[in-house]
This record gives sequence, structure tokens and C-alpha cells, in this order.
Amino acid sequence: MSNKLSPITEPYPDDVAAILANYPQQNGYILKLFRLFANSTRFLLKGMPNLLDKDSPLSMRQREIIILRITANLGCEYEWGVHVAAFANHVKLTEDQIIATKNQPANADCWLPDEGILLSAVDDICAHSRIQPHIYASLCDCLNKEQQLELLALCGAYHTVSFIANTAELELEPFAARFPA
Repeated sequence: MSNKLSPITEPYPDDVAAILANYPQQNGYILKLFRLFANSTRFLLKGMPNLLDKDSPLSMRQREIIILRITANLGCEYEWGVHVAAFANHVKLTEDQIIATKNQPANADCWLPDEGILLSAVDDICAHSRIQPHIYASLCDCLNKEQQLELLALCGAYHTVSFIANTAELELEPFAARFPA
């Protein structure tokens, strides 16, 4: 048996199956990423299921813009593609905006000013492991403290997701979008 990270396959151990039952599924299908998390019950329990809940202080659109930019910046086509396929239409991202999450600067014309500030903050986190003071001042004008913490938590969580998916060389889901050229 290899020690290389890879998604587990059925049949799942009972404890793992019980935890995976709490993860999002489509017609019983569990994403490869979640099955990859299942290599560690500890990680599976602490992993991702609580960050995308309906009680987030950020709107779903804000969360998706943040997630798409983080995963694009980190070259994680797997997670970017899953989120484009699963959420982009629901949060009303245009085709230009989807492409811009990967190929355009934060101040691209397709974004509202507050969305450009979110993208600038994410870009700073990726480049500098912090938000530079001039961008942070603008961010404070559009996000309250609870929202700022959620932004930072999402960035950290999706750095982790990107590191895992990229290291495991996770194959794209059949339904996932591909990075734009």
C-alpha cells in the first residue's frame, strides 16, 4: 500500500462513513477531495464542513469570489473547477467574472468596487501572507470585523485545500470547470 495521498474508496469503515454522511453529496457521490480527507478521521472531522454554512457573515457571492481567487492564485484547478460548476451560476457570476478570477487583476471592470477590494485582499494574502495597510483600510470600509475574520479563515482553509489537492495531484471531477486559457 502506498503512502501517497489518494481518495479512499468504498466500502468505507463505519466511523468514516458516518462522518462522510455529513459532507455535501450529489446523488450519493462524495467528492474526491472529501474522500481524500478521509485518510485521517481527525482531519475529516476538523476539515471543511463548517465553513460554508448558511450562518456565515459573508454573502455566498462574497465567499465564492474569495474561494475562486484563492484557488486560482494557488493553481488549484480541482477546487476552482468544483466551485465554478457548483456555485458560480447560483451566485450570479458572469462568464467574464469567472475568467477574471483566474486571469484578470482585482480592479478589472467586471467587478463592483467592493468585490475588487475583496480580490485585492485575497491577492495580498497570497503574495504577502497579510493584507497590506492601504488595502486593509479599504477592506475595513466594506467588511465588519466578523466578516474580516471569516475572509481570513476562508483564505487559510482554501490554502489548505489547495495544498492537499495539488500535492495529491487530484484528478478533476467529471463535472468540474477547467481553468480558462
